[in-house]
This record gives sequence, C-alpha cells and structure tokens, in this order.
Amino acid sequence: MKPPLKRRVPKPRNPYVPLALSRRAGEHEKSVGAKRRAEKQALKKHLAEA
Repeated sequence: MKPPLKRRVPKPRNPYVPLALSRRAGEHEKSVGAKRRAEKQALKKHLAEA
C-alpha cells in the first residue's frame, strides 16, 4: 500500500489586493470611455446650437 500524499499548505494571500482592485487604487482621472462620451456630448451640443 502506498503512503498517503503530503498536502501542500496554500500560500497566504495578501488581504489588501482585492480592496485595491475593487476601487481601482491610484486612478484619479476619468476613464477613456468617459472622456470620449463627454467629447461626443459636447460636439452634439455645439452642433445643435449652431
């Protein structure tokens, strides 16, 4: 009969990583999509006024 296999203990996880990923740590500006949408809205507003 074979001896039982040794189980590996998982590495401890960094508890701060999920928090940083969920709130997009470090980002202090609008996303590219938000900027593009704002530009489109401004263009439509300008064309409607003219």
